[in-house]
Amino acid sequence: MHVPRLATALTGPLLDLERKMLQSQCEIEAWFRSQWLEHAPPVYGSVDLRNSGYKLAPVDMNLFPGGFNNLNPDFTPLCVQAVQSALEKICPDARKLLLIPENHTRNQYYLQNVAALARILKLAGLNVRLGSLNPEITEPTSFALPNGAQLTLEPIVRNGRRVGVAGFDPCVVLLNNDLSAGIPAILRGIDQALLPPLHAGWCVRRKTHHFREYDGVAAEFADLLGIDPWYINPYFGQVSGLDFQTREGEERLAAEVERILGLTAAKYRDLGIDAEPYAIVKADAGTYGMGVMSVKSAEEVIGLNRKQRNKMAVVKEGLEVSDVIVQEGVPTFETIEDSVAEPVVYMIDRFVVGGFYRVHTERGADENLNAPGAFFQPLAFDTPLTTPDCDGSPDCAPNRFYAYGVVARLALLAASRELETTESAHAELSLAV
Repeated sequence: MHVPRLATALTGPLLDLERKMLQSQCEIEAWFRSQWLEHAPPVYGSVDLRNSGYKLAPVDMNLFPGGFNNLNPDFTPLCVQAVQSALEKICPDARKLLLIPENHTRNQYYLQNVAALARILKLAGLNVRLGSLNPEITEPTSFALPNGAQLTLEPIVRNGRRVGVAGFDPCVVLLNNDLSAGIPAILRGIDQALLPPLHAGWCVRRKTHHFREYDGVAAEFADLLGIDPWYINPYFGQVSGLDFQTREGEERLAAEVERILGLTAAKYRDLGIDAEPYAIVKADAGTYGMGVMSVKSAEEVIGLNRKQRNKMAVVKEGLEVSDVIVQEGVPTFETIEDSVAEPVVYMIDRFVVGGFYRVHTERGADENLNAPGAFFQPLAFDTPLTTPDCDGSPDCAPNRFYAYGVVARLALLAASRELETTESAHAELSLAV
């Protein structure tokens, strides 16, 4: 399989950044090893990257990745090895695993993700059953998938301090449900290993907390490489106490947008970058690209029309948005078949295991691509993302993807630190109700 070529012949600082990464590979990998000795990586995660030709930065970190069906099947062995590595640390004698998916019983794409994830877990030597939190699932229920396979969801049951499904007592419980709607009582205070932890769910987690941790990681890594951390780190800020329907907090939001645009414009001037700054305003909690808007001036968030306010006011599970992250917009200069694209990198444990391009035919280089109409093209890596060709040019495919893998792992490390710092603050979440 061929590696999709990037449309742009990158010639700016990003090539310098990639060159520095290649020259410092030994130091980078040693640094990561030392970090993973201090910080346990999340069980899995995916990172949305934006590659502008002058900057390569993460713009979102998902701790409940839902696109395993979009990965290149050639890299399944990497996924299996990574799962086994994770199990050695979590529960070495694990044989049974309960996988808890989202409540999407009609979303065929999501169910294909669940099937792909379950297959990886089974190949790692686990007996896997699917336990559903959906109140509509009151008995084992099978769903047909487009490839002819079937997926069976079963209602979760609880016995004392253990959860499972009828006749199945697992050692490990793996969430692929991001808990946007809150933490169900049935999962509180269980004795089994529960991954990711409850405080990783969107009912608790905040993107601004993640990017505060990423600030520290990026600064340390930039110091290691001798680069300006801006090349791998977007500016951001938080605005709380908003009410999009009543326009409460509009002026504060506009002021924060103006601040981020000003910082970006000043950086562009310093570096001689000929581009128009923009900012992304998105819900501080949540996923699926909901509650997101791209703006180029502070005035654009003043006096939003009814449709815009409705779009920003509510996200997944009908949750109202009162807090947002305002993030420096990083344009993407990557295209697949003339459509705008961005790479999404997947990790299990501390290992990069694959990824795909998110492609959108109707969106621009400065817009959110995680929106209806997006499609996915698996990254057909010639080599894993952790094995660069040190003799190749910085923009040859293995080296471009090595750079992606490095920046994605920086975001994963930030997520690890984020979960550590929020664990004690939300210790009550794991108590039985």
